[in-house]
Amino acid sequence: MTRPSILSLITGLIVFTFTAVHLPFTAASQTGDGWKQLFDGKNLGDWDQVGEANWRVEDGAIVADKLTSKGAAHLVSKEKYRDFMIYVEFWSSDDANSGVFLRCQNPKEITDRSCYEANIFDQRKDPTYGTGGIVNFSEVNPMPKAGGKWNTFEITAKGRQITVVFNGQKTADLNNGLFAEGAITLQYGSGVMKFRKVAIKPL
Repeated sequence: MTRPSILSLITGLIVFTFTAVHLPFTAASQTGDGWKQLFDGKNLGDWDQVGEANWRVEDGAIVADKLTSKGAAHLVSKEKYRDFMIYVEFWSSDDANSGVFLRCQNPKEITDRSCYEANIFDQRKDPTYGTGGIVNFSEVNPMPKAGGKWNTFEITAKGRQITVVFNGQKTADLNNGLFAEGAITLQYGSGVMKFRKVAIKPL
């Protein structure tokens, strides 16, 4: 084998190894033992609704683009969770205001003061707790942008430790014991939001 061929082979192996190590990160985080799918691509049967938005299922995704209540609308899990990993695939418009709320204390009254909120809000006036941050608890800097593309949240809550990973990059790391257990919600506040994958694994 000539020297150029050897170099090409080595380069190819390096690229393959890098790809194999980095790309399956999100794919491996949504299937396997212990994972439960909270959305089957067909209906909203696993969620209760608080507030009013035009939630519907289109092309295998949960979609909302109109708010009809005074406050934000939420899809609320029927079960409470303490320690878990949750994986969410979502698409948001540039002007969307949304989030994934964790350990909500009252499933009928959802606020960022009674839950941990992993935010989706590119145009938040104060970007301190914008997309990728945990509102009121963990700042994000620099704030990533979610608008106009499909994104992933991988959130781990174990005891006092809560970690948010947005598109493979850690954006929030919180040590706080204020909320130990509660419901999970998907929020709709404004813009266009789509959720096509929601999976959870109790720890």
